[in-house]
Amino acid sequence: MNKSRVFKILPLLTVLLAGVMSFAPALAQDNTLVFWGGLIFSESANNALVARAQQWGEENGVAVEVVMINQNETVQTVSAAIEAGTMPDVVDLGRDFMLLLSNQEQLVALNDLYAEIGEAHGGWLESANSLVTSDDFGGNVYGIPYATNGNVLFRRNDLLEPAGFPDAPETWEQLGEMARAINDPPNVYSMSFALSNVGDGNLTTTMLQSWGGRIANDEGTDCTIDSEETRAFLTWITTAYADGLFPPGATTWDGAGDNTAYQSGQAGFIANPGSVRNYLVENDPELADATLYSALPAGPAMRISPVSTVVRSIPATSQKQEWAAELIKYLADDDFTAEYYSTAIYGPALQNHVEAPIFSESAVHAGLLDLALNGTPGAFPDVTNAAFAEYQTNFLTPRMVQRIVVDGLSIDDAVAETQAACQDIYDKYK
Repeated sequence: MNKSRVFKILPLLTVLLAGVMSFAPALAQDNTLVFWGGLIFSESANNALVARAQQWGEENGVAVEVVMINQNETVQTVSAAIEAGTMPDVVDLGRDFMLLLSNQEQLVALNDLYAEIGEAHGGWLESANSLVTSDDFGGNVYGIPYATNGNVLFRRNDLLEPAGFPDAPETWEQLGEMARAINDPPNVYSMSFALSNVGDGNLTTTMLQSWGGRIANDEGTDCTIDSEETRAFLTWITTAYADGLFPPGATTWDGAGDNTAYQSGQAGFIANPGSVRNYLVENDPELADATLYSALPAGPAMRISPVSTVVRSIPATSQKQEWAAELIKYLADDDFTAEYYSTAIYGPALQNHVEAPIFSESAVHAGLLDLALNGTPGAFPDVTNAAFAEYQTNFLTPRMVQRIVVDGLSIDDAVAETQAACQDIYDKYK
């Protein structure tokens, strides 16, 4: 793998057009509203969202064109659309990408809409509120949260309990011990965590932080990847990889890699928001019964359970901003949201939505509710700012791991390389 290629930081609006926009809708007609929804691993939830958006259109005489975008492809797809001038009227985004787009003046401020929706639904949960109203947004709100999200740990209790491990791992190091006890390649790769350049791969940043490593200093101005804590984390994870605990393809997985591994019975542990559970209940009840859930383990320094949010934003180029705002309000309906959460992989963002029945009926959703109420927000213990968001959207922690386990760099060289790439990002925002 070429060093300069791996660590080239892509400017926000630089795109590889080939193939990315093959499905992009044409510019909206006078009576058309284009909505790019966030595609998740739940066909039922995706269909419910499409139907609800189109129902609003039918009630208001608007042709709503819904295009569902895989959330692991949002950055590339939206960047290409900005370059091509084909942005939709409403778009579902992750919080970090929303921050980068707002800094590029690509999104409309939604302060009044945010206040109106919050008042209508019992108020915003602090986890969601803190993520969209931080100082980095300059006093504006650029996205309306429709859910909170984060990972819970899935484990194969049918393999672990007979091996002498009936309880959830308390630490990542204990998880490694448990993983070694049940590893049986190629039948089971016990640590099926993504090490690739997708959102799931950023679990490695959480791991690094739990070891006491930091992306930047307390002021959020200078990168601090180069530390003994980072080296200790890298020693642990690269040793696990060398010992065959990770699937060989984990460094190149797409966003569905860990899902597929677990659903096929070839994974011992994964971190997942809950979509795998939905699949198992419908398609493999035996494996569903064999699966238990817990919070992410602690590292040597602390336990981190990141909670983030997904939002609906209105691009600045939209000529249908009033319609877009009305659609966003319509999608926040309490009854619809309860239906959507019942098959989706999210926790609530609004107080009224805490009462959705699924949060008391499903163990995974109970975990997601707990995460929404008690998780560690944003980049904690790092500063949640645009530089951290860009670090994450460039997947620099999983890339650092790849440089060691795939390209054969030493830990010291990989750390130095990542430190330089990270500092380049933080320097842009000084």
